[in-house]
Amino acid sequence: MIFNWFKSKELFYEDIFRKLQEKDVHYLVVGGIAVSLYGAVRLTVDADLILELRNENIDKFFKAMKELGYLPKVPVDVADFADPKKRRQWIAEKGMRVFPLYHPQRPLEIVDVFVENPIDFQEMDKEKVVKKAQGLEIPLPSLRHLVKLKRLAGRDQDLNDIKTLENLYGKLE
Repeated sequence: MIFNWFKSKELFYEDIFRKLQEKDVHYLVVGGIAVSLYGAVRLTVDADLILELRNENIDKFFKAMKELGYLPKVPVDVADFADPKKRRQWIAEKGMRVFPLYHPQRPLEIVDVFVENPIDFQEMDKEKVVKKAQGLEIPLPSLRHLVKLKRLAGRDQDLNDIKTLENLYGKLE
């Protein structure tokens, strides 16, 4: 049922996940897609990702996205993303939380990559949950970490997502 939504509504996600799996990129799917893959009815336009912020992994990620035709939505050099000082500067000066990428032929297909991980990647990776669909393994944070991420974001939609997940799974911390 969940994967019918995945298959029929958001095919570009499949291409992204397939390419990231092929390139052995270490990442977690968060945001609305993660909420949906946990079984909630949730519409979302973008794909939110948290990367392991090691240079080699960052390089693999951006090579994969370039091969798929994605470009930065902000006027900065993609190579700067690998520089932690640059990312901290973006956060401090521009209030940047995510680095958005888009596909020029499909401008509504946005991939947002966290500039800084709100929770340590290694900690989340140890508890990750892998959902399987169409020969893909889609890594998600544990429900505990997803809820923590949603609480940290604190927007109305995030708080609604927590309520929805708690309706499905019971009280989550």
